[in-house]
Amino acid sequence: MPPSAMPEIAFYHLTRSTVARTLPTLLERSRARGWRAIVQATSEARLARLDEDLWSYRPESFLPHGTKADGAPEAQPIYLTCENDNPNDADVRFFIEGAQMAPALAGAGAPRQRAALLFDGHDEAELADARAQWKELRDLGYSLVYHQQSEGGGWEEKAREPKS
Repeated sequence: MPPSAMPEIAFYHLTRSTVARTLPTLLERSRARGWRAIVQATSEARLARLDEDLWSYRPESFLPHGTKADGAPEAQPIYLTCENDNPNDADVRFFIEGAQMAPALAGAGAPRQRAALLFDGHDEAELADARAQWKELRDLGYSLVYHQQSEGGGWEEKAREPKS
């Protein structure tokens, strides 16, 4: 059974943008709230690309972040990992590249406020994985919300479990 303090878990179905273009915006919003974040991927190669992207995605700003290799993970406002750890006591955790949510949420990797899976709606493997994760987390009793990107690039809530 999920922890009682765990809020709903969001699924973000990307149809107009990529994870690489959407994630920095979500991280900026999280930081604006004063939240610490974790981004969990499945490959070190993806983390390396993300590391580079976050330093240079907008010329006028950057998102402060680090990885295990940078040391002092507890001091990182945004921590990039392939593991289920939570060394920076994150408020929000973003899962990309098919990273599995349930193992992190069930243990010490759980964020304090929110968890979100971002997946590419044009990638059949990512769609299938998101559906499987939705079912698994629903069956474990988590509260879930599914958002799909609209024609204009915003987000529309399409489903909620349990239904309210």
